[in-house]
Amino acid sequence: MEFLLFFCLFIVGLASIIKGADWLTEGAANVAERMGVPTMVVGMTIVAIGSSAPEFVVSMVAALQGNSDIALGNIVGSNIFNILGIMGVTAIVRPLLATRGNVRNDVPFVMLSSVVIAVTAFDSFFTPGAEDGISRTDGLLMLAMFAIFISYTLALAKKPENTEDVPAVTEASSSRKSVLKDVAFIIVGLTLLVLGGDWLVDGASGIASSMHISDAIIALTIVSAGTSAPEMAASVMAARKGDTAMALGNIVGSVAFNVFFVLGSAATVHPIGVGGITPFDVITLLTASLVLWVLCRFGKHRLTLTRGEGWVLVLMAVAYYVCRVVAL
Repeated sequence: MEFLLFFCLFIVGLASIIKGADWLTEGAANVAERMGVPTMVVGMTIVAIGSSAPEFVVSMVAALQGNSDIALGNIVGSNIFNILGIMGVTAIVRPLLATRGNVRNDVPFVMLSSVVIAVTAFDSFFTPGAEDGISRTDGLLMLAMFAIFISYTLALAKKPENTEDVPAVTEASSSRKSVLKDVAFIIVGLTLLVLGGDWLVDGASGIASSMHISDAIIALTIVSAGTSAPEMAASVMAARKGDTAMALGNIVGSVAFNVFFVLGSAATVHPIGVGGITPFDVITLLTASLVLWVLCRFGKHRLTLTRGEGWVLVLMAVAYYVCRVVAL
C-alpha cells in the first residue's frame, strides 16, 4: 500500500512537471515574441530551457533537500538515456542525417559535458584523499561553460548556412494568444513545475525506500527516463516528420544543457555529493558520448546515424540497465 501511494505521487509529480514545462515554454515564447525578441533567440533559449525544465526542477529540489543521489543521478541517467535510448530509438524510426556542423560544432559538446561530470565529481581520482562531489566552485564553472555554449551556439546560428536548422515559434500561433492567457500559462506552468518536482522527488525516494533499493538506482532509471520524456517525444516526432537535424540537435542540446546549466545551478545552490553514483555510471556516459561521435564521424554511412547503429545504441542502453539492476 505504501509503495502504491509513493508510485502515484511520483506519477502525478512527473505529469505535473511535463505539463508545467509545456505551458511555461508556450507562454514565455509568446510573450518574448510580443516584446520583439527574435524567434531564433526564443528557440535557442526559452524553448531549450523549457524542454529541460523537468531535469532542472528535479535536480534543484533534490539538491536543496540534500539528496545527492537523485540530484546527480537524474542528470547522469538522463544523459545516458538521451544518448543511447532516445538517440537510438529516433534513428530506428528514421536514420538521422547529421550536418558537418553537427559533427564539428555540436557533438563535441556532448563529449565535453560528460568529461566535466567525471572530472568534477570524482576528485579523489585526481587528488588522493579528497572528498568526491561537485562543489559550488564546480557549479559556477559549469554555469560559465553554459554561457560560452549559448554564446557559441547563437553565433553559429547567425551564419546563413545554419539558419535553416534554428527552431522557431511561428508568429501565427503567437498572435492567437492573448497577453493575459500567456501570463496565466507562465504562472500555472511555474506552479506545476515547483509542486511537481517536489512530489516527484518525494515519490521517488519513497519508492526506493519501500523497495529497499538506493535513491541512486531510482534516479538513474525511472526518474531520468521520466524527466527525459519531453525530449523523447520531441525527437521521435521530428524524425517522423523528416526533420532529423532538429531531432539530433534537440538531443545534443539537452545533454549539454543538463550538465552545464541544470547541474551547474544545482551545485551552486547546494554542493552535491557523489552518493550512490559509481564510476561505472560515469564511464558508461563517457563511452556513450564517444560512441555517438564515432558513429557520426566514422560510421558506415558518414554523417548518418543508420537504423542499425540506432539498434546498437539501444542495446547498449539495455546492457547498462541490466548491469545496474544485477549489481543491486
